[in-house]
Amino acid sequence: MLKASDIMTQDVATIRGSATVAEAVKLMKFKNLRALIVTVRNNQDAYGIVTHTDVVNKVVAYGKDAETMRVYEIMTKPCIVINPDLGVEYVARLFALTGVRIAPVIKGELLGIVSEADILYKGDFLENPKVPLLRRELDKAITEAIAISKAKGATSQECIDAWALVEDLEAEATYQEGEKSPDTTPFQQFCLDNPEILSVRHEQAEPSIA
Repeated sequence: MLKASDIMTQDVATIRGSATVAEAVKLMKFKNLRALIVTVRNNQDAYGIVTHTDVVNKVVAYGKDAETMRVYEIMTKPCIVINPDLGVEYVARLFALTGVRIAPVIKGELLGIVSEADILYKGDFLENPKVPLLRRELDKAITEAIAISKAKGATSQECIDAWALVEDLEAEATYQEGEKSPDTTPFQQFCLDNPEILSVRHEQAEPSIA
């Protein structure tokens, strides 16, 4: 599955918060960009972002002078940042939840920038939709968990770990589909036939007393 680092644009234009809005607009025009990342002053500082929308809504709409207004007056800081290892579908969901359309990709340092256009044109959601892929992984995990339980026993650590993976995939698939959990999950059905696994899991979950 694709990650943010797979679709991001690495050529990122930056600008100081103290720069004028006019300078920001000239840089946007020169590089044909919709946003600029506002640089940090030190390691404790946060990144900011200034976009076309900021200029239009906060400067042009009120007839303000772009030559005297500063970027820090219209930027968003701190801005939403994306981890390069975040799956593309979660980048899209983050955008949907926050209303942002573009964000820097940061892991210790500025690595790139990702936008809705990157998701749309570079993503693989048409070729590899997430839910069917998750369901295939879930079916495979269930088959493997059943095979492990037969080979090594229902209370073996390998079996417990295998069913934990099944539960994680089941939860993720249900979440992605936006539906409530089924009345009986594959693991719950397995527990009906092998109730001893629950006692072992319960023992593992209990904190040890020194």
